[in-house]
Amino acid sequence: MGGFFNNAASHWWIILIIVVLIFGATKLPALARSIGQSVNILKKEVKGDDATAPSSRPETDDTASSTDRK
Repeated sequence: MGGFFNNAASHWWIILIIVVLIFGATKLPALARSIGQSVNILKKEVKGDDATAPSSRPETDDTASSTDRK
């Protein structure tokens, strides 16, 4: 009883058709471009946070000194 709707790829086609009907074919390239730019900005911010995070934390010695133990 394998049919067209049992295939997972067919669900993506249905979703694509619904998206085209909702947003219209003329707005989809602008929407995709906007999403791509947002992803690029997010990646840059994540990379920027990783590069600055170690230097922004103060370096401390975790071992207790003799004055701390008293």
